[in-house]
Amino acid sequence: MKQILDQKGLLDAKYEVKFFVEGDDYCQEYRVTDNHKRSLFLKLYNSATLAHDHFVGDGLLEVEILNKLDNSGIVNCIDSGEVTKDSQKYHYIIFDYISGEPIIEKLEREGVISPYAAIPIVLDILEALNELHENEQVIIHNNINTKSVMLDYSKGSEKPVLTSFHLARYISSKSSSINIDDLFPFYMPPELFNGVFTPQSDIFSVGALLYNLIMGVPPWYVEISNYQKTQSDYIESITHSRNQELTFGIKGVQEFNDEHIIETIKKALALKIEDRFKNVNDFIKALRREMVMEHSEKGVGESSKARVKEGQGFSAIAGMQSLKDILYNDVIRALNETELYQSYGVTIPNGMLLYGPPGCGKTFIAERFSEEVGFNMLQLKPSDIKSKYINATEEKISGIFKEAAKNAPTIIFIDEFDAVAPSRERDLHQMEASSVNELLAQMTNCSEKGIFVIAASNRPEKIDPAILRTGRIDRIIYLSPPDYDARVSMFKLYFKNRPVDLGVNYDALAAATDNYVSSDIKFIIDEASRVALQQRDRITQSIIENVLQNTKPSISEEEISKYELLKEKIEHKGNTKESEKRSIGFL
Repeated sequence: MKQILDQKGLLDAKYEVKFFVEGDDYCQEYRVTDNHKRSLFLKLYNSATLAHDHFVGDGLLEVEILNKLDNSGIVNCIDSGEVTKDSQKYHYIIFDYISGEPIIEKLEREGVISPYAAIPIVLDILEALNELHENEQVIIHNNINTKSVMLDYSKGSEKPVLTSFHLARYISSKSSSINIDDLFPFYMPPELFNGVFTPQSDIFSVGALLYNLIMGVPPWYVEISNYQKTQSDYIESITHSRNQELTFGIKGVQEFNDEHIIETIKKALALKIEDRFKNVNDFIKALRREMVMEHSEKGVGESSKARVKEGQGFSAIAGMQSLKDILYNDVIRALNETELYQSYGVTIPNGMLLYGPPGCGKTFIAERFSEEVGFNMLQLKPSDIKSKYINATEEKISGIFKEAAKNAPTIIFIDEFDAVAPSRERDLHQMEASSVNELLAQMTNCSEKGIFVIAASNRPEKIDPAILRTGRIDRIIYLSPPDYDARVSMFKLYFKNRPVDLGVNYDALAAATDNYVSSDIKFIIDEASRVALQQRDRITQSIIENVLQNTKPSISEEEISKYELLKEKIEHKGNTKESEKRSIGFL
């Protein structure tokens, strides 16, 4: 294939060609720079190969559509025009250069993407897509897939950017304006095979993208090359594969069991338009667990999820993959799929204890867990429970659990748990001992009432041992200061969406913050942001390092060593299962 533009050549006397990227006789792509040496991206169309539907007035429909949109999640068109070369007319579009890669390259490298990472990506795509669908002239993208979504890494995060608008159409455009030969078949809704496109068509494509991210392959995947003989055979093979039930357990790729997300994906991928989400906002609410998703088939495994409050859930937690896995597999699934777990004789957990040094995020994790699982949450501290009056503390405890049962499913989070349930082996006042007895009685098998208790403590050795046995507290998890990899993740996560300089070295920052707890790192990030704000400058490496030099770890190495010894002591008492005899920390 002959390249149309020469390297170092000038286009329209404004753009210097740096190098060819890819393309064919229909469209070629190049990296170019403008007169200010700014790096840009060029799409060059052979005008003779474009159908009349690609044009509006004297220009390209793609340009008109992009000029109507203003969203950081949509590729930015900064110029367009016509040129003639070797007696051939070409239309060109100039875009801002995106410093990153298409999602397809990330998938080829990693195979699958964790649901905790995939869902925020898809939510960003849907937010951008919403601008198209809510435009005065409703715009349908028609071409959402793993190649048309770029991940922009320029700000230290994975910011998805929607590109490839050459097949975008107004909802009022003619059905015949789409050439399905240009589309990715597994992302095409059934109606698009017949040239029909609606906002729900884009919803289908995003659902297919989410499935692909989590499962590693597109939905209803078959080897197209075996069938691609004629256009009729090609469509028939896709249609036939969609007669099969959509599976979420592909051997050797990924085992996925989140019932709520499964039902969300199924609804987005419904073959009938009327069965899909009515709009992008409903899809967003489902992914954020702000609406109940009914199981498509009643029976074993049906979700009993309550309505969910707003929040980011696990996606707001940097690292801690081991803890997320424990909470997801041992707690969230057990709470949401009670019938399935009961059919296997697996008991539903009553509660868990999170312990470790101050500042490691125990309260933060409990709040994010509540968002992820989608239950009501009662957040309590000792002063909310204890009373100086006789029997008043017991009455408060009883009332808390009655309220939780009434509004079940409910999470009860109790901070400073050692002050609420002190060990009766010490010389306790009768009032304190009575309140511990009441707490023991209420916590015993409380999961049967739809209650899950999360206790947090910096002094677990002071908690009454009877509460820490199974049937009350079933999971005991140590939260250590974040390790190196987790600190890298934390800097990236908490600097996301802030004006960070491209030269910030997250690895160096992680190496310099050994033994810093998560609250220390959050303080460093916030303080560096304040300094940059005062200077009206980007957040640079030097600003962060200056803040770091004046910020010492809030927990000493000696204190951390004491917690490590305490962890060993608790484990040797047999209060945790083998699978939990490890430091969770921020992994």
